[in-house]
Amino acid sequence: MEPQSEPLTGYSLSNRKIDPARRRPTKPDGSPDDNDRIEIGPTAMAFEAWEKARLEAPDLEVMRQNRLDRLVSEIRRHDYAGLLCFDPLNIRYATDSTNMQLWVTHNPCRACFVSADGYMILWDYGTCVHLSAHLPLIRETRPGGASFFYFTSGQHVVEHANAFAGQMEDILAEHGGGNKRLAIDRIEPEGLMALHRRGIETFQGQEVTELARSIKGPDEIKALRCATWSCEMAMHKMRAETRPGMTENDLWAILHAENIRHGGEWIETRILASGPRTNPWFQECGPRIMQEGDMVAFDTDLIGVYGMCCDISRSWICGDVEPTDEQKRIYTHAHNQVMNNIALLKPGVSFREFRETADLGPQEFHKQAYSVLAHGVGLCDEWPSLPYPDNTTRSGYDGVFEAGMVICVESYCGAVGGREGVKLEQQVVITEDGIDDMTSFPYEESLILG
Repeated sequence: MEPQSEPLTGYSLSNRKIDPARRRPTKPDGSPDDNDRIEIGPTAMAFEAWEKARLEAPDLEVMRQNRLDRLVSEIRRHDYAGLLCFDPLNIRYATDSTNMQLWVTHNPCRACFVSADGYMILWDYGTCVHLSAHLPLIRETRPGGASFFYFTSGQHVVEHANAFAGQMEDILAEHGGGNKRLAIDRIEPEGLMALHRRGIETFQGQEVTELARSIKGPDEIKALRCATWSCEMAMHKMRAETRPGMTENDLWAILHAENIRHGGEWIETRILASGPRTNPWFQECGPRIMQEGDMVAFDTDLIGVYGMCCDISRSWICGDVEPTDEQKRIYTHAHNQVMNNIALLKPGVSFREFRETADLGPQEFHKQAYSVLAHGVGLCDEWPSLPYPDNTTRSGYDGVFEAGMVICVESYCGAVGGREGVKLEQQVVITEDGIDDMTSFPYEESLILG
């Protein structure tokens, strides 16, 4: 990027030119093979593991362009002048840039604008414009300017919001062609009011981002497969090291550590439980010491390499003991439910049809059933969300499964008053012919009744 002289704008503009003679050695994903590079990404350990597994790394330039194209297509379909994002995962999808992702989630200091012609502007925290210098699809980077929340602005919130709205008015005048219809994923209330005072119409931007993100391009699928493989390597280590006497936190720490060692980023939850803490579900891991014969259940909810979400659930027995008949029974019900519902997935099936024909599991588990039968996944849990039929009037909607969607199919089986429960979840990609399993981690054969 070539910075403009400070008196003009203070912004950085991309020249989008790459001299082939200056190309440096690259890694399998096309990123620079430079030990001192700024951008984050997979480690050598991850690349070696993928090569052994015969997995192909994504072409990051192609993946980034495909994502931008999908956003632009949705922006144009709705006749918006552009899309303004404050959600760090939508910023990641549009730009592939990262900066303190979790901190920014609750401190909205970064923003991204994408116009209907694909012109992209990134506002970054403080003086962090250097963090996206390797991303030529970002045409401008603007330091600061997107912060108008109370922690940073105090009594100047309205003033700072007005200043940002003024920038947006100028941007729409330059790139909107007279169109002042702006989609926004989320924004501080003072910012929204400031935009309205300038005559800018605002619309629901999450519809744009969720629908764009719902279909994965070939290189996104490659990135997800690589991330999932690294996640499953951590799960294998968890399985091998599960033993009586260790705490739930000890076991969960393995998943965290291995994710970071491979170049992954964070974990969204801490849902791992053992023994009686597996029922009811959603108890977070803690200092409980696991006992021999305990059911151990967890949901990875892991943001791995390339920012890709690996959402896999497994349950197994702690210690080298024979599972009880009750453990086998509830595990078999959960396994059957996941397998039966995966079999329903194919292009053209409506969400309503899926819910109406889905295996809901035995009645005894319904009161404590998981919140959804299935959901999309990409950079996080994504559209669609498919609740149980009895929840449809409150939180359900219709749509159609399409090739390129990545779907997680879920089950939790635990009876009210029961000692334990079982959580299972499988991640699959919908293809033109049906589904392709993205999850290879095995189920517990000793727990499945014949």
